[in-house]
Amino acid sequence: MAYFAVIVILASVIPKGFLGDLEGAESSIFILGALGTWRYSWAAINFTRAIYFRRISYPRRKKRGIRRFEKAGAPSHCFMLVTSYMVPPEVTLPVYRTVFEAAANARDGATIVASVVDGADERLIQQIYDTHPRDLSDVKLVIDRIQANGKRDALRKTLNILRGFCPTDRDILVFVDGDTEVPENIWEASAPVFTNSKVGALTTDEAALTGRDNLFQDWFVMRFNQRQVMMCSMGLGNRVLTLTGRMSVFRASLATDPTFIEQVGADYLDHWRLGRIDFLTGDDKSTWFWLLKNGYEMRYLPDVQSRSYEDQPRPTFFDSAKTLMVRWFGNMMRTNGRALQLPASLIGKFTWWSILDQRVSAWTTLVGPITVTLTALGGTWEIIPLYVAWVMATRYLFCVIISLFNDQWFKVTHPFLLYFGQIAGAMVKTFVLFRLDKQKWTRQGSGGGAAALAMSDRIKAWDNTTHHLIALLLLTLAVAFVGNF
Repeated sequence: MAYFAVIVILASVIPKGFLGDLEGAESSIFILGALGTWRYSWAAINFTRAIYFRRISYPRRKKRGIRRFEKAGAPSHCFMLVTSYMVPPEVTLPVYRTVFEAAANARDGATIVASVVDGADERLIQQIYDTHPRDLSDVKLVIDRIQANGKRDALRKTLNILRGFCPTDRDILVFVDGDTEVPENIWEASAPVFTNSKVGALTTDEAALTGRDNLFQDWFVMRFNQRQVMMCSMGLGNRVLTLTGRMSVFRASLATDPTFIEQVGADYLDHWRLGRIDFLTGDDKSTWFWLLKNGYEMRYLPDVQSRSYEDQPRPTFFDSAKTLMVRWFGNMMRTNGRALQLPASLIGKFTWWSILDQRVSAWTTLVGPITVTLTALGGTWEIIPLYVAWVMATRYLFCVIISLFNDQWFKVTHPFLLYFGQIAGAMVKTFVLFRLDKQKWTRQGSGGGAAALAMSDRIKAWDNTTHHLIALLLLTLAVAFVGNF
């Protein structure tokens, strides 16, 4: 009631007849209306696709996969790769319990390779294995203790160990982060999907365990609810836009291919201005791109959910959100540029267009605030309460639609967090687009930019900032020209 009361108050501030006699705001209303029509149409398309996938397409695919799997009757071994680094024991304990439970439920046996750095983790994982209540005689545990050279190095070494087991096309390989609880039915849900030879990997629904009821938790809940809609839309085209690093499942023979291992272990990008950029983060984007360029499908399971423990990396919500978005969107921007160079006939036209939209939306999202700011500076201040009321009303409607899709209601903070995610996310995307070499792990603290900068690095930073400011200036001038400000 308070939320809608604010909308009413804002609407009452607007002078009578303002919408009928705009007096200078015509151009800004036209820009916002035209752009809004496109963005809302794109949202409607994705939501329609998501409903069709979840209610009609996915159940049919699931039944066909189960029938093929039962008819074939061939064994499918479950391999699991778990990477743990600086994960507290109170998280490692429940996580590995779910790992061993899921492994015990694998009909044709399981092999778990745990990559750890700390000897305490090695002892704890072995103890969890030895004291697990289920019979683990068909579950082999290999603990690979390595030096702290980064996650990519750990994945490369662990994948080479798994390659030594000579997995077949029928076997599956589950990538798991050491802070993610695995669904106990992951083998049962995944193995039938890989009876289709075109499928290279799949990912599932996600939930966040933050341990606190605060704005950070609300943000994650809202983001994962959004993610479910978008993943279902992309799932209809058999190619998701990311293979979530927290937990995804691969055809084991592909994930142990030497070229796949090399892509994960030493991925890089040759940039026309920044030179060679060696990827530190974003291993999930590397695995995704390898499968994409090789023509494999990547499926989505909306009825299977992993749960990850999410720590707030910074004291305040805004600083934490910025830190995470810089990492997430940096990984996105470093990869989707080269993905756009792939032919649409190979990856699917809708997939190609969705990848393009990731880049375009970073700029189109900023047009609204820029237009309103220019209009207000031109003397038509009434546009501000009108815009705020419009944002509050439309974002509330979006949250209603998202909540109905996910069968759970939302908190009153979600509309504000949705708008924050759109605007702040667009700003961060444009920021990292001109700083693709800027990388930093949230937990590990490794990455570029932490040490004192050399003169060459300072020049590069100035160059990045100059290009970014020029792009924002050109966007503002374009809006001013089209809007005749």
